[in-house]
Amino acid sequence: MGKSHLSPSVDRILVGECTRELNKLPEQSVDLIFADPPYNLQLEGELLRPNNSRVDGVDDEWDKFASFQTYDRFTEEWLTACRRVLKPSGTLWVIGSYHNIFRVGAKLQDIGYWILNDVVWRKTNPMPNFRGRRFTNAHETMIWAARDSETRYTFNYEAMKALNDDLQMRSDWLMPICAGPERLKDETGKKAHPTQKPEALLHRIILAASNPGDVVLDPFFGTGTTGAVAKRLGRKWIGIEREQRYADIARERINKVQPHAPDTLKVTRSKRAAPRVPFGTIVELGILEPGSRLCDPRRKHSAEVRADGTLACSNAQGSIHKMGAHVQGADACNGWTFWHFEADGKLVPIDVLRQEARVQLGLQAAAE
Repeated sequence: MGKSHLSPSVDRILVGECTRELNKLPEQSVDLIFADPPYNLQLEGELLRPNNSRVDGVDDEWDKFASFQTYDRFTEEWLTACRRVLKPSGTLWVIGSYHNIFRVGAKLQDIGYWILNDVVWRKTNPMPNFRGRRFTNAHETMIWAARDSETRYTFNYEAMKALNDDLQMRSDWLMPICAGPERLKDETGKKAHPTQKPEALLHRIILAASNPGDVVLDPFFGTGTTGAVAKRLGRKWIGIEREQRYADIARERINKVQPHAPDTLKVTRSKRAAPRVPFGTIVELGILEPGSRLCDPRRKHSAEVRADGTLACSNAQGSIHKMGAHVQGADACNGWTFWHFEADGKLVPIDVLRQEARVQLGLQAAAE
């Protein structure tokens, strides 16, 4: 679908039942979905603290279902509707607790989604277990799933690694629950929504699995955390919310959000995402001339560049990778990082020459 078909629904809240509103949207029009559905907590009676004060838990009608079968039908309906609007490259995140996440996961697989990760959000400040009959429930689980097993999905791996001090981002995320000034209150001073998620959580998800300009959909919009973060990060957004009072709060909240400057939204790209440039192209473009000498970082081995993009060394000839492995007596080698050329008296890996080639080939924008 072209952007013109989706534009009336972008950056706005659709008030109504989630499946019905999802079915009004064009097929394959959304890049990323974050879903925070009812957890079906099955609460019985009031939960009291040791001092007999009432715990402000989730006891709203929208979280109550007659049976597990009723909940399963509801889950299958909205997940199917979400899959219809996801682009072939799109992914879905769904969050839940032990009450519902296993049932949601089974339905995801039944429908045809391909699970990529389960991510544990470990809370730094969870609600205590007041009855003392179970472990303190200190985490929630998120499932990240592609539309199907063939999906070429967005994952900004290098950005996640940079966010984590140059260490691979793990699947256990330590964050506080929504509290303090971020927690929205109603006119009586009570929580505006019982399950408001922290913006930090959505920041990480949206940064990891989408790009500026992408469309992010939340079918259980609540007070608009997904929309607020998406707008701030330069994404388009669509919210679906059945309760008008929540939609009004969300709209007021998002209207106050100022997007970050576009230059600050560029994410660190994975080398795998950059256009491929063979070593032969480096030679063809004259970036390295035939006859140039390459060596390893310790200058122990050297090789000569040939006109066909191969290297000659130790009475053998082959690709940069094959010759790197040959001189080391190894099974494999990344020739881009093993072989170096000399520039201003310093050894520089030939890997840096690929970016110069991309500029000359007009692939610079795609590589950024």
